[in-house]
Amino acid sequence: MRTAVFSTRAYDRLYFDAGNQTAGHDLTFFKEALGPATSGLAAGFPAVCAFVNDRLDAATLDALARGGTRLVALRCAGYNNVDRAAAARHRLTVVRVPAYSPHAVAEHTVALILALNRHLHRAYNRVREGNFALEGLIGFDLHGKTAGTIGTGQIGRLVGRILRGFGCRWLAADPHPNPEVTAEGGEYVPLPRLLSESDIVSLHCPLLPETRHLINAEAIARMKPGVMLINTSRGALVDTRAVIAGLKSRRIGFLGLDVYEEEEGVFFRDLSNEVMEDDTLARLLTFPNVIITGHQGFFTHEALTAIATTTLANITAFEQGRPSGNELPPP
Repeated sequence: MRTAVFSTRAYDRLYFDAGNQTAGHDLTFFKEALGPATSGLAAGFPAVCAFVNDRLDAATLDALARGGTRLVALRCAGYNNVDRAAAARHRLTVVRVPAYSPHAVAEHTVALILALNRHLHRAYNRVREGNFALEGLIGFDLHGKTAGTIGTGQIGRLVGRILRGFGCRWLAADPHPNPEVTAEGGEYVPLPRLLSESDIVSLHCPLLPETRHLINAEAIARMKPGVMLINTSRGALVDTRAVIAGLKSRRIGFLGLDVYEEEEGVFFRDLSNEVMEDDTLARLLTFPNVIITGHQGFFTHEALTAIATTTLANITAFEQGRPSGNELPPP
């Protein structure tokens, strides 16, 4: 099936070309992000493949439908960037990759926790400059601390299990409790209690209207002084300006982000020779107790293989006129 693949980098092509050896689709790769201004590139393609920061709003979907597109294959789990009502109006099928490697994101989450706690980012730079002093690098034992995971899908559950292995008490909050979490030592509590009792708060929930800015000034005020806040889920779960205020007041002692609410147009690009135009992101980068990675939590060999394999299988299923099981729910 002829498919226009947007927002591609060399690694995308590597894994999709490998998976396509057996799938046999006609793939055309575009480095451009998909949006209203670039939707014309998809004209004549019955399928498009989009990534997490591509804009699948009403204007884009209108243009895709006019150009003959019938399938939108997301190569990610989240779909908050899709106007599902517009897709339904144009009878566009939208599929996704609901699970690729939850271990990849869970392990990256714990990597952020460990790096922040033991100041590895600062120690690395010091040693390279010949500075072997230890002042300012004091961490804390994870053993005996309370870790709270907001959201207990596959990733949140794995993070809790790993932290339990370090000897942490595990609190969890989710509107749909998972009995496996309780069996593995987690304790479901109301969100306000999780916020007030946790030394580490880690976000693992989808971005929905009701979860947008879940971590706001009110939520931060409930947290322990010096709390560690980690977000490897969706950027807009966090009110970034409120978080900056929390860092300045020392309510937030450590911040680890792999996502950012205004990451579109910034993440997945090399901007090292350009002026940082996002003043909020620039301010975050000035704090010594903040680590930001560029949405790389998913970035393992196993995850990239699974993403390509599932995406291509979704396209095959559509081409053969059968459901893949990964279609988005109706709006």
